[in-house]
Amino acid sequence: MRIDKFLKVSRIIKRRTLANEACDSGRVYVNGNSVKASYDVKAGDILELRFGEKISKFEVLKVAEHTTKDGAAELYRVLN
Repeated sequence: MRIDKFLKVSRIIKRRTLANEACDSGRVYVNGNSVKASYDVKAGDILELRFGEKISKFEVLKVAEHTTKDGAAELYRVLN
């Protein structure tokens, strides 16, 4: 699954267009490398999102095409 879609499905970022813009502007890192929106996310990847001075880290636990609002939190684990 593309990283911009994963960020939206997991509800880390509310809209896919915002997730796409964050990736294209270099604010999304996977395993320490800056990635574009087309990067394929896999279970075990470490996501790092930078918004201003705030850095958020997440570990991808599983990838699902669709999920409920309650099930979205099961897709990742917050690391910091």
